[in-house]
Amino acid sequence: MPLILLSGYPSSGKTHRAQQLLSDFTARIASSSDPRHSRFTVFHINDQSLGLSRDVYREAKTEKDARATAYSAVKRALGRECIVLCDGLNYIKGFRYQMYCEAKAVGTGSCVVRSSLFMRECEWSGTIVTGKGHVEEPRTAKEVHVGTPIHTCREINTRLLADSAVDGGYTEDLFENLVFRYEEPNGMTRWDSPLFTVLHEDELPPFETIWEAMVGSDGKAKVVKPNLATILTPATDSDYLYELDKMTQETLQIIFTWQKDHPGEGGGNIKLAEGTVELPASPLSLPQLQRLRRQYISLNRHHTLAKDRIRDNFVAYLNNNFR
Repeated sequence: MPLILLSGYPSSGKTHRAQQLLSDFTARIASSSDPRHSRFTVFHINDQSLGLSRDVYREAKTEKDARATAYSAVKRALGRECIVLCDGLNYIKGFRYQMYCEAKAVGTGSCVVRSSLFMRECEWSGTIVTGKGHVEEPRTAKEVHVGTPIHTCREINTRLLADSAVDGGYTEDLFENLVFRYEEPNGMTRWDSPLFTVLHEDELPPFETIWEAMVGSDGKAKVVKPNLATILTPATDSDYLYELDKMTQETLQIIFTWQKDHPGEGGGNIKLAEGTVELPASPLSLPQLQRLRRQYISLNRHHTLAKDRIRDNFVAYLNNNFR
């Protein structure tokens, strides 16, 4: 089931939004009459649940270790019947892309929910969904600041630092550093889409829109097809490349020997156990045959064939090139 990444400035209300999503999704699953939905489980993963201090973002090494911990936790939780809420800064686009690839490898969707104090609008080819579920049409390059400006985040963080009864905010210098480093999600990129922007003044996130995009209400599972970048390459026999090289070389040797035994003869068929090689009208030189062999090996080096199919596929490849 889907991975939902929450992203935003420090102290912008990401955990609050994650708790709202958690409560709504849990209630939907409990009340749903769809047997598929009743098997769903919702996981909420954040720095606090992983025992990570806010100070880990102060140094590059500790932050890298913290991201690895969060990535491992999300990877363990992802599954066909699990909805994962990854609640954190998630401010690096490379990290969001890594999460996107992990979700796609499992065959499930992902989205980004941005807890924002303002919304930027530039020339979009798509649309922006705000927290109230309102769909805004594309506008021409300009910024529209909606809700409370960034200094409100700073004020919230200061109040959290002063309140010892709650899990405090970030130190002032770290807060400013994280705001400066924040890489805003872009709904135009595939790893940040669909992108849902929840504004500061919105009472609730667009539950229905997110649920429909990630799970669906038509009773059909949302299927994401993995691509070559996310498909694990199957394990190959240790001697696969050796067999590929050996069998193709043996086939060429048979062809070259036949041509030597039939000088001046154009064309002809050479019958092998794996098929028939149909020679062209002009005799083939050894460099020509070797070039075709190298091309075939290059094409199949990373696409493992069964050993008993190497030779007959090579024969078919030669015949296609001889025509």
